[in-house]
Formats: sequence, structure tokens, C-alpha cells
Amino acid sequence: MTKKYIAKDFLKLAAKGHSHEAFRLYIGKDFKHHNVYFKGDANTLMLAMDESFRLNPNKTLEIHHAIGDKDMVAVHSHIKQNTTDSGVAVVHIFKFESDKIVELWDLGQAVPAEMINENGMF
Repeated sequence: MTKKYIAKDFLKLAAKGHSHEAFRLYIGKDFKHHNVYFKGDANTLMLAMDESFRLNPNKTLEIHHAIGDKDMVAVHSHIKQNTTDSGVAVVHIFKFESDKIVELWDLGQAVPAEMINENGMF
């Protein structure tokens, strides 16, 4: 199982409402999360993912790219909260120790209704 596979599976499980399983399988000891809107521990993030799924059971995650380099993996994806949502382009950056995720950064940009750039976000 590669680090890219683990990162993508972690995101897929969380998006489908299986964050407890994702954390049990893939999160390492002393995990740190770097999102300014949440405390930086694993339990806070897991509960936030649970709540997000409860509020948005039709959420979709479409992974466009996964790039790995040594102990780091970056995943570029399109997340929609529901079928009418234009969504958010998100980059998750995972740091690994062995096969466990020990740090996670997530950066997002809303998909605008009109884009100047002809290449789009994906």
C-alpha cells in the first residue's frame, strides 16, 4: 500500500462519513492538523469531519491529482457539499511516518461562478 493510496483512501473514507475508520486505519501517534479554524489534534478533526458529513450527506470528493515525494503526499481534489454546490478546490498535504499520517495541511479555494482563467481549476 503506497502513501498516495493511503492519503486518497483517507479522504474518500472521511467524505463518505467513515472518518472513525479513516483515523483508525491511517492516523499516527501525535498527529497534528494545520487548519486555523480547528484545534490541531486528531479527535477535533475527526469530529469535524463527522459533523460535516451529517450536515452534507450528499458530499462528493473528486480527486484530480496525487503527488508523492518521500514522506509527503499532496492531493488536489474538488469537494462539493451537495449536487447544486459549485464546490471548493482543495489541496491536502500529508506528512507520513512509516505508513501513518502524522501531519495534515488543507488549503481551499471556492470555485467561482465565473472564471477569468480559461484553464479552470482542475
